[in-house]
Amino acid sequence: MKSLTQWFDLYGESHQNQTNILIHKVAVPLIYFSVVALIFSIPGLIGDIVLGVTCFAALTFYFLLNIKLGLLMSVYTGICIYCAALLNDNIVVTAVAIFVVAWIFQFVGHKIEGKKPSFFDDVQFLLIGPAWVFQKLFR
Repeated sequence: MKSLTQWFDLYGESHQNQTNILIHKVAVPLIYFSVVALIFSIPGLIGDIVLGVTCFAALTFYFLLNIKLGLLMSVYTGICIYCAALLNDNIVVTAVAIFVVAWIFQFVGHKIEGKKPSFFDDVQFLLIGPAWVFQKLFR
């Protein structure tokens, strides 16, 4: 398994342009929230299980990379779940809208950057993105 520093170095290769960085600092947390909210919206016990398993897997990944990162992402995930619960009946529409708009901005950022998104090379970069955005909070 790569170290957190190695992940950040690789992720940073396609995130050098200041406009792209700014877009990512806004869009990545929104995408993370929208995914959590969409999973949260699955009704009943099945939804609870899917949310629990998904969060457990993602947070395990973060804790294995860095304890402080795992704690920070646990807090952020909790905030996402809390905010998703506040959306009530509007959760799916809101989460899908946020997801689509944030991804459009992400791709615009990469067009400006002139480099493809990192997750095209390794899907694990989808979890590295939020860590990279929040890295100043836990280093």
